[in-house]
Amino acid sequence: MRSGGDTMVPHRCMAPLWRRVFLLGFLLPAACNAPQQAAAPAPQPAVGVRPAEMRGVNQSFQFVGHIKAVSKVDLRARVEGFLEQVAFREGQAVRTGDLLYQIEKVQFQAQLDQAKANLASAQAVVTNAQLQYDRQVSLSQRQFSPQSVVDQDKANLDSAKANALQMKAALTQAEVNLGYTEIRSPIDGLIGRTAYTVGNLVNPASGVLATIVSEDPIYVLFPVSVRDLELIREARREETGSLAKIEIRIRLSSGARYPHRGVWDLTDPQVDQQTDTLIMRATVPNSNGQLIDGQFVTAEVRLRQEEPRLVIPQAALQFDQTGYYALVVDDQHKVQQRRITPGQNRDADVVVTAGLQEGDNVIVDGVQKVQPGQVVQANVLAPEAKSQ
Repeated sequence: MRSGGDTMVPHRCMAPLWRRVFLLGFLLPAACNAPQQAAAPAPQPAVGVRPAEMRGVNQSFQFVGHIKAVSKVDLRARVEGFLEQVAFREGQAVRTGDLLYQIEKVQFQAQLDQAKANLASAQAVVTNAQLQYDRQVSLSQRQFSPQSVVDQDKANLDSAKANALQMKAALTQAEVNLGYTEIRSPIDGLIGRTAYTVGNLVNPASGVLATIVSEDPIYVLFPVSVRDLELIREARREETGSLAKIEIRIRLSSGARYPHRGVWDLTDPQVDQQTDTLIMRATVPNSNGQLIDGQFVTAEVRLRQEEPRLVIPQAALQFDQTGYYALVVDDQHKVQQRRITPGQNRDADVVVTAGLQEGDNVIVDGVQKVQPGQVVQANVLAPEAKSQ
């Protein structure tokens, strides 16, 4: 307001205090009671599941074994001489009769020629002694020669024949020694490294020149305890009293299954007193050379007759301090933890002897993303799908 009698006009932007208080009291409850926007629900994690199913499974027993070549030959020198030729490449496949080493043969050829000459000379002596003896026998029959001369000629003839036999034996030995200058492969297989090269002097004391091992077929040997052997026999025993047939399967150190089956052909008749085990052996095809002599593998003794067993993928099998378990998605789409008792492995699956029922959806993909009690979105994987 202006002084001096002028009329005071209120500013349009200035409302009376009571009015501002009234408006504030009216608007504040409305603002407090305004509905807040609801938070968006967290998305459900997606997991891949496979149903536990009954499948025909062979009962089996697993053992640690090793591969052994059916034939293994250490090549050695039988005569002394300098190596003139090493006729193979280390590591190559060789065939029976292939030339591997050539030892100088000049001196052995000379010995052979000398032996032939000695035999020819001895045979000439035999011929002369025979004629002399025959002549004295004829004279003795006509009383023109004493019996003592006949006897002496007979002794000379026998001595000449014996000497000829000796020369013949020397000839045979010379031929054999000449043959020893060529060292040939006695078997089919792979040859390893050579211990001597061209120009080296070798003899019977030189040791092993090289080793050849056969490839196909090949053995797998594995120790079996007496207790396990009884379990295998009991599992094989049928109602008729006969024993069911078995087959031997092999797993490599990488876990991969060897594609060919082995045929059991030997159970050692003696038990090792220190380990209470005996050796079982099977013959396995090895045409591609995948199995190597001395290689460690897992040997599985499997009954050919199948029985129904509950199996789940190995990817569903989990382990903690308490033991083995699997995560299952129930009808409410919630994750449950089931304690299970696993049995033997079957390729990418594992047998479950307790803790699950047929049709239970076990999680095989995304196990690390979920916890028991959590609601998830379950996607059933096709049987041929492989878990990552």
